[in-house]
Amino acid sequence: MAYTWFILLLAIAATAFLLLLAQGTPLGRVIHERIPDRPRRRLFVASLSFFLTFAGVRAVVFAVLHNVPPFHFIEHGGEHIHHLVFGIIILLAVGYGWLADIGTGEDDSSILLSRLMSILYGVGAALTLDEFALWLNLKDVYWSPEGRSSIDAIILFGALLSASAWGAPLFRSPRKKKS
Repeated sequence: MAYTWFILLLAIAATAFLLLLAQGTPLGRVIHERIPDRPRRRLFVASLSFFLTFAGVRAVVFAVLHNVPPFHFIEHGGEHIHHLVFGIIILLAVGYGWLADIGTGEDDSSILLSRLMSILYGVGAALTLDEFALWLNLKDVYWSPEGRSSIDAIILFGALLSASAWGAPLFRSPRKKKS
């Protein structure tokens, strides 16, 4: 259980750090000028947390398999609990929150809450899709050749998130304000 919280906190912290780093820098100004706040900026934040979580979870699973302390698999009653379970729970929570207009901007929810929900969405999606091969094969094929379908799913969904956020708006000139 400890490694799951570690991955979650690492992904949230890394995403938040990158967002803070971009704040007040030339990159931050470009992002603010060219990507409207909602929904594209939420997609941008989700894609950052998605890729950071994917990298983090792969590194942790590698560490577990190579007996690097303090990492270990999560077990309950002798059964291994895969990280996709936590991803599904996070996705359900974020989906419910967005259905209730939490962090969507439709109510008085803050930009911070909107970005937190976006970060959690990216984390949940990465944890879930990282084990896509498990869904497909109904057995643990994480590091085997059949596990490649998880990488394919990550690349496809990550590309969708990235293209939705970074695509045309980032490469378009900023709109001139009418005087």
